[in-house]
Amino acid sequence: MDGGNLPRARNGLRGQIMMSLAHGGTQSMAALAAWIPLQPPTASKIAGEVDELYYFLTAVTLFFTALIFGFIFYFMIKYRRRSEDQRAEQIHGNVLLEVVWTIIPTIICAGIFIWASYLYVRNARPPANSTEIFVIGKQWMWHIQHPEGPREIDALHIPVGQAVKLTMTSQDVIHGFFVPAFRMKKSVVPGMYNSIWFKPDKVGTFHLFCTEYCGAGHSKMIGWVYVMKPADYAAWLAGQMRDQSMAQEGRLLFNRLGCATCHVANDTGTAPSLVGIYGKPEKLRDGSTRVVDETLLRQAIIEPNSILLPHYSPIMPTFKGQVTEEQILQLMAYIKSLGAEERTSTK
Repeated sequence: MDGGNLPRARNGLRGQIMMSLAHGGTQSMAALAAWIPLQPPTASKIAGEVDELYYFLTAVTLFFTALIFGFIFYFMIKYRRRSEDQRAEQIHGNVLLEVVWTIIPTIICAGIFIWASYLYVRNARPPANSTEIFVIGKQWMWHIQHPEGPREIDALHIPVGQAVKLTMTSQDVIHGFFVPAFRMKKSVVPGMYNSIWFKPDKVGTFHLFCTEYCGAGHSKMIGWVYVMKPADYAAWLAGQMRDQSMAQEGRLLFNRLGCATCHVANDTGTAPSLVGIYGKPEKLRDGSTRVVDETLLRQAIIEPNSILLPHYSPIMPTFKGQVTEEQILQLMAYIKSLGAEERTSTK
């Protein structure tokens, strides 16, 4: 090799080595970021909006933390005692300063409140076309049933782009249904029904956790949410189909328990007709009015004498201990299916 070209060759080789090291370092940092993610993936419509609010809160916190500590160190140095004879100058207040540090935090806090309230209110009620899926928490598993009939344990299959409403209760203790990728969490409480909805916008498999300590097996109460393309979900659902849907199973149970004897569809029985009753206000004997929702229906099945209606005698027996939470959900699915027909009362 020519002696004049040797330095250039060395410099070129050194440059290639440096570029390779830099490229490798970038890949290593990317791999490290993948190993230690700063947050869960975002896989629902609201997830990104929740993250934006969280980032804003974090930024405000960091800003004021740096600002306050910056002033502390600045004043500590500027107004330090320089001699034994120095006496501190007394300052009796600054109205402008006090107004500023009162108004600015108030505006920021009010903005955060309005922003968070807007997200909460907008996502408090599910869309009318939501797919309702029923969830029962029990030590230590998630029992999930689709309205078409299929049941799942510690797994939830849903289609992407479709709003999903979960109606949930617990069979034993308090649980917490939490899907980090959807940024949604709801307590699952025995003796009552809670609901939450979300709209997945990304196909994939995402973690499902219980966030309430529910006993020795709490750490094992985990599962997976499978978000599928609509065609894949339809194929999965067809392969899981049972002979009867939840509403059909509820109808059989309704007749087997003798409910149809009193709850006659044309409202001529000794108990009110249940046709079209779900979701409507019902006036009670004490003059109060309650909306017929999942909680009220469950209370009427378990403790019927706690809900007294005008013009009807309290003759309904309790079914406490005779029906499971799953059967109660089936009965409610049947009652909801009667909503297409409006009730005409003759009482």
